[in-house]
Amino acid sequence: MKWDIQYLPEVEKDLKALSHNQVISVRKALEKVRQNPLPQEEGGYGKPLGHKSSTNLTGFLKIKLRKEGIQIVYKTIRTDTAMLIIVIGIREDNAVYEDAQNRIIKNKL
Repeated sequence: MKWDIQYLPEVEKDLKALSHNQVISVRKALEKVRQNPLPQEEGGYGKPLGHKSSTNLTGFLKIKLRKEGIQIVYKTIRTDTAMLIIVIGIREDNAVYEDAQNRIIKNKL
């Protein structure tokens, strides 16, 4: 069963900041992950995030596209079998995680 993918409005800007090839890679990765976006401990693809340095992303998951240097932060919505994409961005220190935390607070997630 494929999970539905939902995006925060800010993710559109994230995608526009990527190159065409990076967007293709992101879309392919999301298509794969939507088969099972649950945490790795439950047999899924998501790696759990936690409380590190200046961000608290406990309850959220990430996937990495190592070759492209891109990270995607998301949350599963189990009642609807949907995954909500919080941020897509190039890995630069903790910038992706700080953006994720800001969006989580702004959108009251």
